[in-house]
Amino acid sequence: MRVVRLIARLNVGGPAIQAITLSARLRERGYETTLVRGVESVGEGTMDALAVREGVAPVLVSSLHRALGPRDLRALVAVVRILRRERPDVLHTHTAKAGTVGRVAALVPGRGRPKVIVHTFHGHVFAGYFSPRATRVFLAIERFLARRSTCLIAVSDEVRDDLLALGVASADKVIVVPLGFELERFAAPAVTRTAMRAELGLPDDAPVVLLVARLVPIKRVDRFLEIAAAVTTPGVRFLVAGDGELRDAIHASPAAALVADRVTWLGMRSDVERLLAAADLSVLCSDNEGTPVSLIESQAAGVPVVSTAVGGVSTVVVDGETGLLVTADDVVAFAAAIDALLGDPERRAAMAAAGRAHVGSRFTLDRLVDDIDALYRRLLVTT
Repeated sequence: MRVVRLIARLNVGGPAIQAITLSARLRERGYETTLVRGVESVGEGTMDALAVREGVAPVLVSSLHRALGPRDLRALVAVVRILRRERPDVLHTHTAKAGTVGRVAALVPGRGRPKVIVHTFHGHVFAGYFSPRATRVFLAIERFLARRSTCLIAVSDEVRDDLLALGVASADKVIVVPLGFELERFAAPAVTRTAMRAELGLPDDAPVVLLVARLVPIKRVDRFLEIAAAVTTPGVRFLVAGDGELRDAIHASPAAALVADRVTWLGMRSDVERLLAAADLSVLCSDNEGTPVSLIESQAAGVPVVSTAVGGVSTVVVDGETGLLVTADDVVAFAAAIDALLGDPERRAAMAAAGRAHVGSRFTLDRLVDDIDALYRRLLVTT
């Protein structure tokens, strides 16, 4: 069975990991996948190293970028040509831009039209990204494309519920398939806590809080800086792993200067499992999330989390058991949650054990491959 899998960019994050690992692991189930990718934005980083490790050679469409523009027409033509060349049984698109370009390309008459069209919503861009007018336009486009898709995948119950509430599609067309990852390296990192802290220049006894996030508006790193300033635990240190379009503005901000003695900016990192070995807590301060990969990885590493209660976070974090969830705009409550957990090692240990069990039962790569394989086979038979 032939699959064309399309993603706008292989930037660091869950969608790219899923696109690469599914392309690789479905081979043994009888699938031949062509992974098509666009171009990353400056500072986003790439998952190219993972593609090399998995033996996946993505096809680059150089005109496919995240931002809207006149080159989108060239990207559409390129994808139409790929579909006509590959003649896939299944077209599976990931992320909003690829979902639009790919599904429009699949509607162009010709021999490249796939029998099955699947789109995964790893989140959605209908809150916190664009103006109300632009959001209405994008919703209209998504509704049009949803009617012409065989199936829509939501990565969490919350994302599915949002799609239904927004009228993107009917309930019978949207299914939930949680993400899945190889979590073993997080449970057994190749470095000790003491060694990693020494490498990072951190005292061995300092309370350490880690934020893994792209430096983009939706991740609200500005909120994180307010929280860091409000935490009262003596000697606390914060690590930030990530890069993005707001890097220079954030680094130069008065809020960053206020906490310069307790925040270390690490830039883009490919060794998050090593960073987690040094951390006591992991945090996320976003305005919206689909399925936050950093929180899955944190719990797999036995690191409790504190996060804003947005999007699909409550699917990933069991509030009060594997971490603490806080209302998005409540900086004081967020800081208090960090202080409470840093001051209670026994509670952190209990959350660590619960977190490992939770993500280990729900977010494994083997389960994801089984789910997608079963979905494709069902759709190919019934469509």
